[in-house]
Amino acid sequence: MAESVFARVRRLLSARIEDSVDAMECANSDGTMREAIREVSRAIDEVRSDQEKAMTRRLQAARQQEMIAKKVDELTAKARFALQEGREDLAEGALKRQVDLEEQAGGLDQVQSLAREEEARLEESLSALRARKKQMEEALAAFAIARTEASLGGDGHAATRTVERQVENAEAAFDRAMTGAGGIGFTRGDAEAINQVAEIDTLAKKATVAERLAALKLSASQAA
Repeated sequence: MAESVFARVRRLLSARIEDSVDAMECANSDGTMREAIREVSRAIDEVRSDQEKAMTRRLQAARQQEMIAKKVDELTAKARFALQEGREDLAEGALKRQVDLEEQAGGLDQVQSLAREEEARLEESLSALRARKKQMEEALAAFAIARTEASLGGDGHAATRTVERQVENAEAAFDRAMTGAGGIGFTRGDAEAINQVAEIDTLAKKATVAERLAALKLSASQAA
């Protein structure tokens, strides 16, 4: 199973930069840190892509809501016209369709809310990853300076202290893990209870349609 983007972010942020520095020192090579930096860069690209997808979902849901709102207004006008023509059955059908569309619009509210929350979490991940990458690059640069000074016979202790400072700064700022999205578990009720709830919804819908039909009748009679 592919690693989720938030799991990958947690792993990258919880990894200790000190471990990469130790590996570089043991192997006398900066390849380990360079590969770690490349992985962070790939994660940044992935998080940015997911953020764009979440934004697209939110905008699409908003556009759908606008279309539904226009359709609801049109149905009100059609129901009023049907009553004027003496076709109460057609007016009732238009109002039923209106209620269905309003339920769909309510679902789109949730889509937008969830997408907005995901965008915010992904933005937080992006900020953390960018800062993480900067700290890793600083640690790599400090290691390169230390290695150069050592090869030139300089003060090895001073170079080591530089590396240690970079590591301490990185650890102080980023020795944490990102928390993933927590899900809420729901238990499935028995069939009878589910059917009863569905029946309540049907009754509520009928009551709404009847109320709107009565309002249209009253409006039509007052206008006559």
